[in-house]
This record gives sequence, structure tokens and C-alpha cells, in this order.
Amino acid sequence: MLKRLEAYFEFTRLGTNWRTEILAGVTTFVTMAYIVLVNPAILADAGVPLPAVTAATCLSAAFGSILMGIVARYPIALAPGMGLNAYFTYTVCIKMHIPWQTALGAVFLSGVIFLALTAAGIRQMILRAIPHELYAAVASGIGLFIAFIGFQHAGLVVRDPNTLVGLGNIRNPTTALALFGLLLMVALEVKKIRGSILIGVLSVTVLAWAFGMVHWTPAVGGFHSLAATAFKLDIFGALHKGLLEIIFVFFFVDLFDNLGTLVAVTKRAGLIEHDHTIPRLDRILFADATATVFGSLTGTSTVTSYVESTAGVAAGGRSGITAIVTGVLFLGAIGAAPFIGIVPQAATAPALILVGSLMLASITEIRWTEPLVAVPAFLTLILIPLTYSIANGLGFGMIAWAVLHLIAGKIRKQDWLLYILAILFLIRFLYLGTS
Repeated sequence: MLKRLEAYFEFTRLGTNWRTEILAGVTTFVTMAYIVLVNPAILADAGVPLPAVTAATCLSAAFGSILMGIVARYPIALAPGMGLNAYFTYTVCIKMHIPWQTALGAVFLSGVIFLALTAAGIRQMILRAIPHELYAAVASGIGLFIAFIGFQHAGLVVRDPNTLVGLGNIRNPTTALALFGLLLMVALEVKKIRGSILIGVLSVTVLAWAFGMVHWTPAVGGFHSLAATAFKLDIFGALHKGLLEIIFVFFFVDLFDNLGTLVAVTKRAGLIEHDHTIPRLDRILFADATATVFGSLTGTSTVTSYVESTAGVAAGGRSGITAIVTGVLFLGAIGAAPFIGIVPQAATAPALILVGSLMLASITEIRWTEPLVAVPAFLTLILIPLTYSIANGLGFGMIAWAVLHLIAGKIRKQDWLLYILAILFLIRFLYLGTS
């Protein structure tokens, strides 16, 4: 049985084994387990019952990750997306006074559109339309993005009223412990010790508890609580209220955030082919779209691929087993939700910083001496972390690519979809600028 599974998940070709894949799955789970606490807290502001949305968060993450692992066989974990959950709550439900049930109906419809476009091959065409140089820029930009998040969680980068950001206090216990964790992980990486990131996270967690630095508030949840949100979505209400704009935002942002994450994770894992194609792309997109539909049915906002999957990849994860292990842990988290908060940010922050630094390796693939390539790549690279959005960075990069090639008279017929996407991004940015 194990041999058949190893053959299905291509252990030999990928050069992996069960121990590595399991450790990688645990690493991914540890770095993204915060979503079990954060997502319910955000959606609860929209009136969604906290115990129910906690269970829905765990269940949708488990379903999406396991589906991705089994069907697409990639080490990509899924969960309700940050950013879209805030849009769901603070823009749609609070600002626009839309009931959360109706907003879930809009999420469901965006997921159905995803599935339709995937079945028609349009999402695959969109991914292939992105120049491969921008792939490298997206991967590097996401590396800066998650490292930036890690610096914030560590308290090393803080808000500054004059310069937007500034240097934190390294004498702060959280910051000092995070820096120690980073040094420990790098030392383990240098010695090529398997599971270095997970070892570092667990070591810092133990130290944080020993020094009384963990202030843990138990969460709530459980399968029984799902009754308050499961199948409570109002699809007809979303159609009746004409929420096309909201559906479009859910669809548009998730589409490009997901594509960006997909490119970053597969590049980091070395799973992109020499011709810049991604094997089993249709299966990856199917799993992502199905997870969004499933999430809306259970009671949570858009489910998407997580950049924290790169932590598992950095720990050696290469096959779908990594995602399956992460999913199983999320499934167990439904009953163990009160214990999710025991891992402090001081422990996960150095993992994000280290993974972010490793993702910058792809920056060498960009032709920096060629302005037609360098400028769009730079805009993509820098605007992902500075605007806190993969979609924004990719959007500006594609617009710049299209405009510069148009000015240079280097338009190619096969790039027609790229120009359409650039126009759609431009319309989106102009719309956001008037809202």
C-alpha cells in the first residue's frame, strides 16, 4: 500500500520521503495556524457566530488542503484568505449593510465562476499569458511580502507616524526571541538538518512559555457549532441585490492572489517545467475553486492558496502528502481549537523571514539590464509587499509590461490576453481610486 502511494505521489522523481513530507506538512500548519484565530475574529465583526466560523475555518482549510494534495499532488495548503475576509466584513457587511448570509452567497457565486472558468480552460490561459520574467518577480515579491509580515510579527519593523515604518526595539523580549529563532533556523539550515524551520519554531515556543511570554486566550469551536453557519448562505439574495461588483472583487482578487501564490510555491519547490508551464495546472485550479465553494457552504469567506506553504516547501515538502498532512492537522484543530494559540508570533515570525529570504533566489532570472523587463518586474516585486497585495503588484507589473512593449513597438499577436488583462487591471485601479 505504501509503495503504491509513493508511486502515486512520485516520491522517487521528487527525491522525497514520508518523514520529510510529514515534517513539511507540520511546518506549513504551524506557520498558518494563526488563521484559526484571526479569521473567526474578523468575520465575527460581521455578525457570523464565532464558534461556528471557527469550525468552518478549520473544516474549509482541511478540505481544501487535502483536496489539493490528493487531486493536484502539490504541497500547497489552502485556508480562508486574509484581505478578502476583511473586505467581506468591513466593506460588504458593515459599510454596505449586506447580511453575512448574503455575502456568503456572493462568495459561493465567485467560486462557481472560478469552476466554470477552470473547466473552460480560461484560468489556465490567464496563467500562461503572464510573462515568465514576471513569474520570478512575483515569487521574489511574495518572498519580500512574507518576510515583511515576519518582521512585523517579530516587532522588528513597527509603524512610524513620520516615515510609515521604522525600526522596533530589539530589547523587546518578543523581538529578541524572534531574532534568536532566526539565527537558530539559519544555523540548522547551514548544517542541512531536516526540519530546521519546525525545530526552530518549537524551540522558540518552549522558550517563550518558559519566560512567561505567551498570553494565550482559548478559542471556541467544535463540529456541533457548524449548525449556525452551514448552508446558511443566501445565493438568491446575492443575485437579487445585484452584488455583481462584490462578486467581481471576490473573484478578481482571489484569482490573481492565487495565481501569484501558485507561481511562488511551485518555483520554490522546483516544480515548474523548463518551458515555464506548471504540470496538472487544471487540477490545482479545480481544487482551489472547489474549496471556495465548500467554504461558503460551511460559513466562511473565500478559501485560497496560502503563501505560508513555502515554509513547508523550504522544509523539504515536494508532494501532495505535505498538503494532506496540513489538512489533517486543520481537521484535528476543530476539536483542538482552544490550543491553537500556544505558538506565539515570536516563534512563527523567524520562519516567515527565513522563507522570504530563500524565495529571493528567483530574482536572478530577471534580465535587469533590459528596461522592458526590469521596470515591470521591479514594480511587481516592490508593490506586492508595499501594498500588501499580490494582485496589486502583479497588476502594476502587467500594465507596465503592456505599455512599455506597446511604446517600443514590440507587440506580439500571441500576447493579446496579456493586454486584455492589463486593461482590466487598469480599470480596477481606476475604480478603486474613485471609491
